[in-house]
Amino acid sequence: MTAMTRIAHISDTHFGTEQPRVCAALRDALLHESPDLVALTGDVTQRARASQFRAARIFVDSLSPLPVLVLPGNHDIPLFDFVTRLAAPYRNFRRHFGADLAPLWQSGQVAVLGFNSTHRLRHKNGVIAPDDVDAIASRLAAVPQTFKIVALHHPLASATAEDIHNCARGKDAAIDAWTAAGADLFLSGHIHLAYCLAIGRAPHRAVAANAGTAVSHRRRRGMTNSFNLVDLVIGGQHSLRITRLDYDTAGEEFVAAHRWMATRGPAGWTVTDGKMGEPDAAKPY
Repeated sequence: MTAMTRIAHISDTHFGTEQPRVCAALRDALLHESPDLVALTGDVTQRARASQFRAARIFVDSLSPLPVLVLPGNHDIPLFDFVTRLAAPYRNFRRHFGADLAPLWQSGQVAVLGFNSTHRLRHKNGVIAPDDVDAIASRLAAVPQTFKIVALHHPLASATAEDIHNCARGKDAAIDAWTAAGADLFLSGHIHLAYCLAIGRAPHRAVAANAGTAVSHRRRRGMTNSFNLVDLVIGGQHSLRITRLDYDTAGEEFVAAHRWMATRGPAGWTVTDGKMGEPDAAKPY
């Protein structure tokens, strides 16, 4: 018996720099697809201001009844208000999105464990301390679901050499421990580029999926705004289909633009580029 779970992975909304038409298109796309979960992996705001968090909260509420798991990014800690940064760095985040900075979402066969990779003493870089490595490994081992996902803002792997420095500090120990504890998939953002890689060592190789910036004008390398749809097929040989949807300025809609396929075998997960020729691959959302 097989089951499918769909997760919409959005990141780096940077409210305060959002584009209203792109926000409307993203809302339409998410409500149309009706995923089991929307995961927002940090940099919710541009400067962690209360007004920016209010705008982000309004957007998230507009997705009702979809469940949304929200994590902080480095931009969600005040940059210029040094007193608040040191004393209460997540005050505005908690006020609008709740006290839990490492939320857990569970369905019948899928668990998504949030991890806060930010630190008040680090302006940009993420960090995974040894205690955090052990804590997440223990949580992964404890959840009963057969498919286990860790969501965090800072990536554990990069598709380009120039972005390796943007990966979380402590990533190597985290990859080894978390994949051995059963992690199948890592969701992250931070660098405004979308990619999908196999990481880790056999027999525990996992998939690392990064999302671009969903609605901000702070794009890089000519990339358009985008988000990922993650389809998990559980049962028999587990498989993953990750589809990147790009914002089309002419049609003011998100359209499927690239696809990755992943399967789990004796060495763990392998990732390949998928074909975009399926009947549903090019339809607008």
